[in-house]
Amino acid sequence: MGIERVVTFSGAEPPWSAIRGRLAVAGITPQMRMIDNMPAFPDDEPEGSWTELRISLGGGMVTLRRETGQIRVVVWGNADAALQRDQETIAQACSDAGDGKVT
Repeated sequence: MGIERVVTFSGAEPPWSAIRGRLAVAGITPQMRMIDNMPAFPDDEPEGSWTELRISLGGGMVTLRRETGQIRVVVWGNADAALQRDQETIAQACSDAGDGKVT
C-alpha cells in the first residue's frame, strides 16, 4: 500500500525539467530509476509525454504519477522517515515548479 501526496495545478502540470530545476535550487540532484515502467539511467531525461517516473534522492524510490491537473507523489507504506522527507521535498518541488498546491 502506498502513501501519496497529491499536487494539484490550476493549469498544466509542470515538465520534469522544471521539477528537476526546483530540486537543484535546493541543492538536490535526483537520480532517475524508471520512466514509464522502463528502466532508466540516473541522468536520463523523460520525454514530455511521461506519465510515471521513479526517482531517488538517496533515501529510496519515489514514484511520480502525472495525471490531468495533478501529480501524485507516492512511496510505499513502510517508508522510513528519510524517504518520507524525500517525498515531501519532491511534492514541494512539483508544487513550486507549476504553482500548485500540495494536499
